[in-house]
Amino acid sequence: MSRLTGLDASFLALETGGSAHMHVGSVLIFEGPAPDYDAFKERIARGLHSVPVYRQRLAFPPLGVARPVWVDDPHFNVGYHVRHTALPHPGGEAELRALAGRVFAQQLDRDKPLWEIWLVDTMGDGRFALICKTHHALVDGISGVDILSVLFDLEPDADELPPAPAWSPQPLPSGAELLADGVIERAVAPLKWMRDLLAAPDRAGAEAGKSVAGLASMLAAGVAGAPPSPLNVRIGPHRRFAWVAADLATFKAVKDELGGTINDVVLTVVTGALRAFLIRRGRDPEGTELKAMVPISVRADAERGALGNRVAAMYAPLPVGMADPADRFRYVHAAMAGLKESGQAVGAQAITRLADAAAPTVLSQAARLQSRQRFFNLTVTNVPGPQIPLYMMGRKLEAFYPKVPLVLNTALGIAIMSYDGQLFFGLLGDYDALTDLDALASDLDASIRELAAAAGVRPAPKRRAARKRPVRT
Repeated sequence: MSRLTGLDASFLALETGGSAHMHVGSVLIFEGPAPDYDAFKERIARGLHSVPVYRQRLAFPPLGVARPVWVDDPHFNVGYHVRHTALPHPGGEAELRALAGRVFAQQLDRDKPLWEIWLVDTMGDGRFALICKTHHALVDGISGVDILSVLFDLEPDADELPPAPAWSPQPLPSGAELLADGVIERAVAPLKWMRDLLAAPDRAGAEAGKSVAGLASMLAAGVAGAPPSPLNVRIGPHRRFAWVAADLATFKAVKDELGGTINDVVLTVVTGALRAFLIRRGRDPEGTELKAMVPISVRADAERGALGNRVAAMYAPLPVGMADPADRFRYVHAAMAGLKESGQAVGAQAITRLADAAAPTVLSQAARLQSRQRFFNLTVTNVPGPQIPLYMMGRKLEAFYPKVPLVLNTALGIAIMSYDGQLFFGLLGDYDALTDLDALASDLDASIRELAAAAGVRPAPKRRAARKRPVRT
């Protein structure tokens, strides 16, 4: 049994009694026709031994004495998790976005391993897609290893995976075993903290000082809060999904010209899109500064591939009141540099460590309280990906649109993934609150071109679709 961290358990608590489903996800578009469903399912089955937690489900200790644990699912059936569907006519990207919105709106079944992959049959233009979702408690959405790692090859003609080794699930623990193990864990955790403190008191003291300073910075940000906006309403049960693709070289050229980071450019173009969104909604953005919750990875290199999320957060200002895109960039760049110096990430990391020692009932109440806060207006997460082409069963991956979950009072989340020289923006919105999500995606595309023009950068031309090539089935 592997016990969830406090942060992972909080993702489960965020789902209680609401429409906020805490799975991360993606829409992947490939060139060429879809593979045979049975062959695709077999390909995934052959790689599951590399990600064993994908054959495990949650077990909850009685009386809530401890956080849940991962246990082998004795009824695991890969066909339940790997699903097959098709698009209505004409089978274009609009139909794919609508399907993705419906899939992302459905909560994962907690009685089974917390993931799904939908194989979407050939689109009208001869391509096909995958819609993937995995619970945040199962995988670190920023830097964790997930099931996609068993799908991709670096060459179009890579050898097939060998047959999967035999797998037999471990017996399910009884309620008494879960209870006893949970009680022991609750008793041992404080002793481990004390032992670590006594083993290196100087280091512990230094880390405590940084944590206190970071927590103070976070509290200051929380007291200030985020302004009211059309993005902060109680979300419903349905979702919309939209996307934008941009050339990574354009973002690099802009940051080189203006002096900053790619993440500064990303936040600036999001700011420009939200400014246009507010104006279209009849809101005067003058003097307004929205706040974005920006998750950052705090996973050490030695922890790569380990279970459990290692994520902290910073609250980034988005100066939608500024009309000039270059001014917006300079403001964002200076603010992000100040946030890094303030230690907000260290403070957030300290909170996640405290969560590991908190009782499950405390975690649950804290998560519900957090979901009703307004520390931020939206989530923006930027994940670096591979800059080389990837292949799946001989088909090239053309586009990778990521998805970040929504909390109860936040109707928009924007996730960004870089891959093979491009940046892919995935926009998840509440169905009722963001009826104009497609227009917001157009605003984002226009904001990218506006900032590039302000920096004197000519945007790269749109990529043409790759020439179709024979693929194996």
